[in-house]
Order: sequence, then structure tokens, then C-alpha cells
Amino acid sequence: MTDSMQTDSLQWEPDILGADFYRATLDLGPDPDGEGTAVATVVTYRPGTDPLGLEQAVLADSPSRPALLWVHGMSDYFFSAHVARHYFDAGYAFYALDLRKCGRSRRPGQTWHYATDLSVYYRELGQTVEILTRLGHPGVVPMGHSTGGLICSLWLDSQRPAGVQGLILNGPWLDMMNVPKPLLKAGAPVIDAVGKRWPKIAFPGGNLTAFGESMHASHHGEWNFDLEFKPLGGHRKYLGWLRAVLASFKKLHSGVDVGVPYLTVCSTRSILGEPYSEEINYVDCVVDVRQTMTWAPTLGRDCTLRPVHGARHEAFASKASVRQEVFGIVDSWLDTHVPATV
Repeated sequence: MTDSMQTDSLQWEPDILGADFYRATLDLGPDPDGEGTAVATVVTYRPGTDPLGLEQAVLADSPSRPALLWVHGMSDYFFSAHVARHYFDAGYAFYALDLRKCGRSRRPGQTWHYATDLSVYYRELGQTVEILTRLGHPGVVPMGHSTGGLICSLWLDSQRPAGVQGLILNGPWLDMMNVPKPLLKAGAPVIDAVGKRWPKIAFPGGNLTAFGESMHASHHGEWNFDLEFKPLGGHRKYLGWLRAVLASFKKLHSGVDVGVPYLTVCSTRSILGEPYSEEINYVDCVVDVRQTMTWAPTLGRDCTLRPVHGARHEAFASKASVRQEVFGIVDSWLDTHVPATV
């Protein structure tokens, strides 16, 4: 007997989140940026399921449960167990994806979160949705947070994957903040040229420490996330990655269509580049929400934009009273567009 289980090409095993959470590894082949073999990790929540019976549990309830697929942002990974529990109890199957070289998926010698083309992530997204669709889930709804929201939007525009019935954007990063447009326009060609020639030049990645301190239980938050997977100040960033992000913004701003109904949840206010204060708990301190509210409505024909007063950059990790409002907004939207049937 073994702890691992096979479900339609996914080999499941107990996950680091503890009881009722399981993970499976997707082999993605050689990393396009030359850092060995790339893998992604799918995480799921199945309460009260014996590990050896997970396959049967997934197959038994798949036809009745739409699937939600959490996609994290930069310097991040999936740790939001409370979100998984909430949506499983609401009648959804819940999955999360740690992208290649992120969180559970990073292998020794690989550069954290490094990619010189964000479209490389389309492979693990497409592969995961294909598996969930073959399992019989009647619909899949990606939940893209921060850079994950940018990636999911471009992926849906490019690939139109069968089975995806909606999209939830949670504090999506849709433009380069804190950089005047004339300066960005002048600097982008330089970043493009230098980043292509010397992609591993490191650069200051912005001060994200206030966000990390507001979230982590060792400082001012309530979440005990892994500080190797998600450092308080974020992982080091490189010009090759920045070049890929700017190219992605350019494509998004030229016009995309995600092709499905989508909901964008974000804060109503940003405070960027400042040290931690109590106020940081009630704003987005990572992206400029004015940019979010400008670009989110341009991503498709069926947009719902819901700014939430007091929400953090990661809206589901807001303070408790605000978090309940976020859950209510998302629950209502799901009930309208991709209702649970159990």
C-alpha cells in the first residue's frame, strides 16, 4: 500500500497544508530558460477522504461540482486553505496551481519565479484544465491573483481552452505602477534590448515588505505561509523577467478578450512603497488599483468590477470583516455564472 493515488494522469500524495489537502506534480519537460526540468504542482482539498480513496472521490463528485483553479502571483504560492474550505463547502471542487519554479514546484538550482516569456505558463494552465475537464467537472473557473491575473487573462485570450466557463481576477496586476508613462515609454526599448542580451541582471524589485508584514503571523497578520516560498519582501527579480512583463502589458493594452464572463475584485485605494502601518492592512500596497480599474473592464465583453473598501492586494486575505464581504461578492457572482449543483 502507498500514500499516493492516480487520478487520470495525476499521482496524488499528501500536501504540506496538512489533513485533507493533496498535491500532484505535472512534468513539463525542459525549462525553456535552461534551468533543468520544469514541473508544476496541482493542489486539491478533499475533506474526509481516505488517501487511498481519493481517486474514487474525485471521479464520483466531478460531474456535479464545477472546479475553481487558484493561480498565484509573483513571489507567491498557494497557502490559502480557508479559501479551499469555503468553496468546497459551497459545492465547488477546489484546485490550486503552483506554477513552474514557484513554491512547491521550484527545484534546486532554479531561479525563483523566473521566466523570460510569460506564455510559458500556458502549458501548465492548459494541461491542468484539460485534466479537470476529462475528470468530468462541468466547468472550470481560474482564480488569478496579481501576476496570475495577468497570465490567466493573456492565456484565455490566446488559447480559448475548452471547459473554462468564467474567470475571477483577485487584485490583478495589469500595468506598471509608480512609473510615469513618458519615462516608461522611453525606457521600455532599453529594457527590451538589455533584458534580451543580459536577462539575469538583477534589479530592485520594489518594496513589498509592508505587504508581507501585514500578512504574516510573525508580524501583523494571521497567515503562517512559508517564508522561503514567499519571502516578506518578495524574491529577487531580473531584467529578463521584467522584459517579459512589459511585453505582456503591451499585449494586454493592445486589446484582449478573455472570452468568458469575468469578475474583478480589488481594493478601492493603494499605498505604494511605504513602510508598514495599520493603514496598510486596508489598502492594496502592491499594485495601483486605479490602473486595475482602468484596464480590467477592457479584458472582455462580460465584465463585473467590484472594488471593495478595505481590501488587501490579496482580497481573500483581507481583515475578517472585509474578507467576508469579498467572499459574498465572489459567491454571488459564481451563483449567477457558474452555479454549484450539490
